[in-house]
Amino acid sequence: MQSNSATVQEYLDSLLKDRREAISAVRKVILKHLPKGYEEAMQYGMIGYAVPLKLYPQGYLGKKDVPLPYAALASQKNHMAAYLMSIYGNTKFYEWFVKAYQATGKKLDMGKSCICFKKIEDLPLEVIGQAIAATSVNEFVQKYEESRKR
Repeated sequence: MQSNSATVQEYLDSLLKDRREAISAVRKVILKHLPKGYEEAMQYGMIGYAVPLKLYPQGYLGKKDVPLPYAALASQKNHMAAYLMSIYGNTKFYEWFVKAYQATGKKLDMGKSCICFKKIEDLPLEVIGQAIAATSVNEFVQKYEESRKR
């Protein structure tokens, strides 16, 4: 479900208590591990973490008013989700992530970059933190630009 919230706090305040607590816990891990340069803001109706336009003025898909998304966090209709764009299109990192996730004994419910979970106990927060910390802004922009050339 896409939110019309203008701020992260407004988004969190709009959630039911159990969802707010879970999303807040994942958000805390993301903020703790987020490499320097990325910024948190509402993007696409979710809590987003992106390369700001001041660092990448070309913008996402050449849209000079859309920061390059790195990660996102959302409460959807039937689940909550963490979106890790650094996994998408990076086979080596994807393989590491799946292996690290499965090593925790937790069941992985994943799309291309979307990790779905119903409750916070389903998500290995330490693996999410490691995945968030793994890619600097410069590395992410470089990988993004390489993917656009294909």
